[in-house]
Amino acid sequence: MRKPPAISGSGMKHVILRALAAIAALAVPASASAQEIFGGVYAHAVDTPFTLDTTESGTLDIAAGIRFGRIDALDFIGSPAPYVVGNLNTDGYTSFVGGGLAWTIGDGPVYVRPGIGMVVHDAPEFRVNPETGYRTDLGSRVLFEPEIGVGYRLTDRASVEAHWMHISQGQIFDGEQNPGIDMIGARMNWRL
Repeated sequence: MRKPPAISGSGMKHVILRALAAIAALAVPASASAQEIFGGVYAHAVDTPFTLDTTESGTLDIAAGIRFGRIDALDFIGSPAPYVVGNLNTDGYTSFVGGGLAWTIGDGPVYVRPGIGMVVHDAPEFRVNPETGYRTDLGSRVLFEPEIGVGYRLTDRASVEAHWMHISQGQIFDGEQNPGIDMIGARMNWRL
C-alpha cells in the first residue's frame, strides 16, 4: 500500500485553515444574514502585558471576517452580533479561525466595538524556547479571543477601526502555562 504524499508545514496550515473556514461557514444558521464584512492588517505577536513570549516574531497578519445581524433574544446583554473571523500569518507563524459575539457601542461617527470569541489555531502543540527552556506553545488547540476596536464611520456603509485581538487559553485548559499572542492593527468594515 502506498503512503499518501507528505504535506509540508505550510501546506498543512492551508489545509487546516480551509477546513476550519468551511466548518465555520456551515455552523452559521441559514436564517442569519451577513450584515457586514471586514478585513485588516495586523502586527503579529506584539508584546503587551497580556502576553508571554511565544518565540514568534512580530510579523504581518491578514484578517477577514463576516459580522451577522444582532441577536435580539440576547437583549439582556446588549444584543451582540455574531461574527466569524480568520487570521493568516504571512510568515508561517500562528494562524487561526473562529467566531464570537461583538457589541457596537455608540451611534455617532465614533464608536467602540468589544468582542469575545473562541478560535482554533495551527501553532505547534508543544514548543520550548531553546534559550530559557520554558514552554512557549499556547497550551490548547482551542483558545479564547477577546478583541476591541475603536472605529470611525466614514459613510453609512464604510468604517475604519484601530483594532486589537488577543488569543490565549487563560490557564483554563492548561493551568501550568498561558502564553498568548496579541495582534494590533487596522480594520476596514463594509456594511452590506
